[in-house]
Amino acid sequence: MFLPRICLILPLSVAFTTVTAQTYSNRIIAVVDGMPIAASEVRDTITAQEQILRYQYQNDPARLNQELAAIRASAIENLIDREILLAEFKKIGGVIKAQYVDDDINTIIRESFKGNRDAFVDELTKTGMSVKKFREQREKMIITNVMRARNAGEQPPATPREVQDYYNKNVDKWREGDQIKISTITIPKFSGEAGSSSDKQKKLAQELRSKILNGGGFASAAKAYSQDSRAENGGSWDWMAKTDMMPAIANAAMALKTGGISPVLDQEASYIIVACDAKKLGIAPPLDKMRPEIEKMINQEKSKDNIDKWMESIRKKHVIKRF
Repeated sequence: MFLPRICLILPLSVAFTTVTAQTYSNRIIAVVDGMPIAASEVRDTITAQEQILRYQYQNDPARLNQELAAIRASAIENLIDREILLAEFKKIGGVIKAQYVDDDINTIIRESFKGNRDAFVDELTKTGMSVKKFREQREKMIITNVMRARNAGEQPPATPREVQDYYNKNVDKWREGDQIKISTITIPKFSGEAGSSSDKQKKLAQELRSKILNGGGFASAAKAYSQDSRAENGGSWDWMAKTDMMPAIANAAMALKTGGISPVLDQEASYIIVACDAKKLGIAPPLDKMRPEIEKMINQEKSKDNIDKWMESIRKKHVIKRF
């Protein structure tokens, strides 16, 4: 069977991530058409991607936490869908050539490990995952991706109105030269004091935010409680380019109106509250320049809608039991 080359590169964002061994015993968590899905299979599947995700987002802990949380929430349902798609693939007599799996793994090594195969193997070893086991997991994921691609359908070209609406909705992502002036309150997750805990520190950050929203002074709270280099200045920072800031903080600040206060941001070692003091917006690329990319994104969204509808229909053809 011909397998489109474009379908074989699987984005890591849709891969599964970690669930600790303590969370699952080796019990049956679901059955699809009489085929059991064991907790150990969940662990194997998600372990295959955990260290890759951590390596990929090592400089963006907020994005990493977001990816991990989203995947944890859907891990079991994704495994159920995978078993359904493997069964559908078998029905049509599908075959995956070994070269396709090689290409997929080589792409991961090239894009996520800068071509360093030893670093890739080391990351797998940290999770107790063998290269052979990882390869088996990737082959199954390739099959599911191919089956979805086969049922994405042909999409009509995006209309001028669709393109304009998409541009208006996403123009902030494409602007260049944005500058932001912020203030921050940084509460370390562990203060070093007896009885200190991450939960207590988070509660402190949330209480400080509530007081600020109710009229309390941001600068005075920063001077009293913040543990970053700008605390003595009331948390105030000089103007910074958006691209020079941590992505999570920059995105939180840009989402605020001037004078706005962010939710408590959960960073790797601290909880941070961001105040947007001022913004200087950069230059957005013209619509005509972005049109090809926008048309592609609209096409992908329509394809996803078709795939979701198809998946909903084939689930009804299979016997699924969850435990």
